[in-house]
Amino acid sequence: MTQISLNRRSLLAASGLAFPALTLPWSAQANEPSGPFRFTAGNGQETDAERGFFEVPEDRRVPGSRRIRLGYVRFASTSPNPGPPIVYLAGGPGGSGVRTAMGPRFPIFMALREVADVIAFDQRGTGLSDHIPERPAPSVFPALTRDGITRWYRDEMQKAWVDWTRAGVALTGYNTEQNADDIEDLRRHLGADKVNLWGISYGTHLALSVLKRHPRSIGRVALASLEGQDQTIKRPAHIDAFLGRVDRLIGNDPVARAAVPDLPALMRRVHERLEADPVTVTLPRDGGSTELRMGGFGVQMLASGMVANPPSLSMLPSLYLALDAGKTEVLTPLFPSPQNYFSIGGMPEAMDLASGISPARLAMIEEEAKTAVLGDAFNLPMPQLLGAIPGVDLGEDFRRPIPIDTPALLVAGSLDGRTPLEEQAEVIAQFRHKTQVLVENAGHNVFEAHPEVQTLLARFFREETVSNTKLTLPPPTFAVT
Repeated sequence: MTQISLNRRSLLAASGLAFPALTLPWSAQANEPSGPFRFTAGNGQETDAERGFFEVPEDRRVPGSRRIRLGYVRFASTSPNPGPPIVYLAGGPGGSGVRTAMGPRFPIFMALREVADVIAFDQRGTGLSDHIPERPAPSVFPALTRDGITRWYRDEMQKAWVDWTRAGVALTGYNTEQNADDIEDLRRHLGADKVNLWGISYGTHLALSVLKRHPRSIGRVALASLEGQDQTIKRPAHIDAFLGRVDRLIGNDPVARAAVPDLPALMRRVHERLEADPVTVTLPRDGGSTELRMGGFGVQMLASGMVANPPSLSMLPSLYLALDAGKTEVLTPLFPSPQNYFSIGGMPEAMDLASGISPARLAMIEEEAKTAVLGDAFNLPMPQLLGAIPGVDLGEDFRRPIPIDTPALLVAGSLDGRTPLEEQAEVIAQFRHKTQVLVENAGHNVFEAHPEVQTLLARFFREETVSNTKLTLPPPTFAVT
C-alpha cells in the first residue's frame, strides 16, 4: 500500500509526486555550484540544464538583514524566438521546484521549452534555497489525538523559532510577500522584462501575491488547484461538500453502495469511537517499529491526505470499513514513519502563520469544524499553530482579494479534495481575462493527470487562443475489501 501524507506541507510529495533518492542535507543543497550540468529526472531521463543563484535579504523589512542565496534550474528554450521565461512555483508551502521537475511533471517542463526558458525555482527555505538548519527528529512522539498533536506542534514550533533566531535565521522573512518579492528579484536577475508564472496549490497563493505586488512584471499565468489569499485554512463545509460528491460517485457502483450505504456517516462513526477510545498501532521507524496511540483525529489526518487524488481517494471506503470492524492493523502500511510528519521545517510553518486567516473566516471555520467529517484536522498544522508566534501575521490587506487583468489559464480537477471546487470558485472570480480547464475525475495533481493539459499549457504560453475546455478521465473504482 502507498503511504499517505498527513499534513499540508507533506502533500507536495503525495499521490504520484515521488522523487528519486537524491535529497541532500540543507547545507549541501544550498551550496551546490552554479553553471551547466546534466539534469537527471526520476525516470532516468537526462537533459542539459543550468543551475543558477542570486542573493536577496532574508527579511527586506530589517535593515542589515543577512543575505541568502536562492537557487533555480533553468531549462533553456529550444525555440528560435522564445517568449518570456516560465517560472514554476511549487506547492506546499515547502515544495521544491527543482525536485518537482524530477517527478511526473518532467515531460511538461520539457514540452514548455519549445515556448520559452523554463525555470524550476526553489523558493526561500526549500531545496537549493534552504538556509534553515535541520532540526533533529524527536525521540518521543505524541499520541495521534487532537490534544496530543496540537500541544506537540505548538511547543516544537516555539522552541524551533527560538533556536533558529539564535542561529541568525530571520524567520520573520519567511512569508508570502517576501516570497513574491523574490520572484521580482528573480526576473531582474534573469534580465527579463516580464516572466510568466506556472504554479499549483500554494504556488497559486504565491502567484496571487506576485500579481498584487508586481503586476507589470507578469505576462500571463497558468495556475491549478487554486488557493486564495485567505484560504490557507480550507472551509470544513467545502470538504463536506466534496465528500458528498464522493459518496454520490460510490452510489454509481452497486457493490460499493451495498458495502458503504453512507460514506460520511461511516467516517464519523469511526472518528468518534477512536477519539473517545484511542487504540495502539504499530508504525515503521528507522528500519524497526514504534507504537503510538491513535485517536479519531489521527485517522482524520490520514483521510485529509487520501482525498487529494483519486488513487488514494479510492481506498477510503475499504479503510473505513476495516476500522469500523476493529481491524486497526490496516493503518500500519498507510502511515509513514512518525518522524516524517512530526517535524518542523521552518519555511512551511512560517509561511502559513504569516498568511494567517481573517477573523471572520476563522469564526466560520471554527463553527463548521464542530460538525464536519474531518473536523479541523484537514489543514494541520493550521489552525493549530495560530498565535504560537506573535506578530508574524501579514494582515487583512495581504488577504484582501483584488481584480486581476493578467491573462490566466486556470486548471482544476473535479476530484481535488485538497482545494475543492467551491474554494477555487472564490479565486476564479478575481480573474477578468481567464480560460478555464476542468478535468473530470482528476485530483489535486491535475497538471499531469490528462495528456491534453500539457498541450493546452504550451498553447497558452505561446499566446494562442485557448477556449474553456472540459477533459474527462474514467472515474475511480472504489475499493470495499
